Amino acid sequence: MNNSDTHHQRIAKMTFASVYPLYLAKVEKKGRTKEELHQVIEWLTGFDNKKLQELINEKASFEIFFRHASLNPKAHLITGVICGYRVEEIEDALTQKVRYLDKLVDELAKGRKMEKILRNA
Repeated sequence: MNNSDTHHQRIAKMTFASVYPLYLAKVEKKGRTKEELHQVIEWLTGFDNKKLQELINEKASFEIFFRHASLNPKAHLITGVICGYRVEEIEDALTQKVRYLDKLVDELAKGRKMEKILRNA
């Protein structure tokens, strides 16, 4: 993975609001729903629909987004490759959390069963 500070800073400053529509389009294109996307996001972060909308409206950066999140204790079970990198090997904590979210959205879009995505929550 590109371990440069610039790369990590770019991810930290990226707004969740700018990426959320891309997540939604990706899952809906594959026949999944906004509700399922929100279920996945809530499982990872603890954010309900109201809090998620607040963060979108505030244009919260990923740094702020994950600062407010209560990361699921099973998040470490998210493994595999996303964007060409193994998520379990990413050293920067914030970048890893963002890639966890990317990986869950990817699994949802690929039609994986919800109980598998949520690591048998």
